[in-house]
Amino acid sequence: MTPIKPVENDMTPSRTFRLEKVNGKFMGVCSGIANYFGWDANLVRIAFVLGTIFGAGSLILVYLAIGLIVD
Repeated sequence: MTPIKPVENDMTPSRTFRLEKVNGKFMGVCSGIANYFGWDANLVRIAFVLGTIFGAGSLILVYLAIGLIVD
């Protein structure tokens, strides 16, 4: 008998953090974070937008830094 391999779906957390350029909107940062933690990418995007609005735009720098450093 051959062993059954687990099926990976979008909600399976990844072991390494990578940018998701295929499923991402801009640079794939939010999609990569969502894939790493096993969350929905839209929730991460909403959190980034709210954090940017209420944090006086500081998350824009964090987002760009992650997008340029990772991968």
